[in-house]
Amino acid sequence: MMNNTLMQALIFGLGLASVVVPSSFAGEWSEAARAVDDKVIAWRRDIHQHPELGNREFRTAQLVAKHLKDLGLEVQTGVAHTGVVAVLKGGKPGRTVALRADMDALPVTEQVDLPFASKVKTQYRGEEVGVMHACGHDAHTAILMGVAEVLARHREQLAGTVKFIFQPAEEGAPEGEEGGAELMIENGVLSGDPKPEAIFGLHVGPFPTGFIGYRAKGIMAASDMFEITVKGKQTHGSSPWTGIDPIVVAGQIANAIQLIPARQLNITRAPAVISIGSIRGGVRGNIIPDKVTMIGTIRTFDSAMQDDLHRRLQITASNIAEAAGATAEVTVNRGYPVTYNDPALTQFAVPSLQKVVGQQRLLETDPVMGAEDFSLYQEEIPGLIFILGVNKDGVGIAEAAMNHSPHFFVNEDALKLGVEALTTLAVDYLNSSET
Repeated sequence: MMNNTLMQALIFGLGLASVVVPSSFAGEWSEAARAVDDKVIAWRRDIHQHPELGNREFRTAQLVAKHLKDLGLEVQTGVAHTGVVAVLKGGKPGRTVALRADMDALPVTEQVDLPFASKVKTQYRGEEVGVMHACGHDAHTAILMGVAEVLARHREQLAGTVKFIFQPAEEGAPEGEEGGAELMIENGVLSGDPKPEAIFGLHVGPFPTGFIGYRAKGIMAASDMFEITVKGKQTHGSSPWTGIDPIVVAGQIANAIQLIPARQLNITRAPAVISIGSIRGGVRGNIIPDKVTMIGTIRTFDSAMQDDLHRRLQITASNIAEAAGATAEVTVNRGYPVTYNDPALTQFAVPSLQKVVGQQRLLETDPVMGAEDFSLYQEEIPGLIFILGVNKDGVGIAEAAMNHSPHFFVNEDALKLGVEALTTLAVDYLNSSET
């Protein structure tokens, strides 16, 4: 769900015409990872052309499950609706590590000129919409399928067990349904036998191919959704004084709540953002409606600031509405917590990732205001998620389309690095005695 610009500090030279993907670390794991590159690209294109929304990833799950079964893994389907979980037992005893990829797409109409561009349409909240892998989950799924093949082909060399988690509904379950990482955990993916001791994942992002970004502790924000319903009094547009205009009140609230993080919170302690993404009210130009509904998102990195922002949102909306003779009902639904990379696991992972992209292309990121339900796994066991650069050659951060954009583009040259990175992390973790 990461949908915000990675900070300019990610890379040293935004003026580079192109970025050459560095040669990987020597060894058979690297060679094995690169050997599946054509398959990974083919899977990614197939999944991209046939995107599915959360809890509806039936075709994608079938493709994943067949591949894992063909590899001889222990496969469980139908987890958290459409999730797929597979277990690979190495030839030697050892620890257990989990690797996770998300499979769902977004209600976005694709505008990228590709031969495998999505033409899929579906109903979403009562409207016909396009469906697109605008956040790169197609790449995540294909990469982890490649990792599974690499490790399965060399299982006798593995010291321990790998649990592959292909998760639905990271972008959120449909209204009235449960889903995502929360339901995967409830269904036991992190418990039982084998029980993972750590979990790794990746997320593609709009910075140059060949780079990997990481950050210890909070890398992505907590994400809450809110809804404000402003109720006024319907009247004719020619005589607004005979009613109470909820559209004007909603506009005042929309402006005022921007001042909460800007003027009322100590954002030197941690960043915070509040945004409105939808305002609905009225059906005709000369009729002032009786109500307006706004929905939006809150992003924070500090729990105390999160609670304070929720309180101030309620007070601000209610008081502005009351001053106009209207009412404002505010509902805040807590979403994903902060995506918190375990510091010890991050320290362990840095040398492994450096083997894949080199020291100069492994960069510590600033916090990202996007959110990820990978954070829920991290609340259960130590976890690390890193950012894989996927920009087209010659496209810098400022020019790249962001995640969730209809123009979001994945450079397929980056996929092999994703396979190598997750493979390397898994193997190095299993071969280590502690982190």
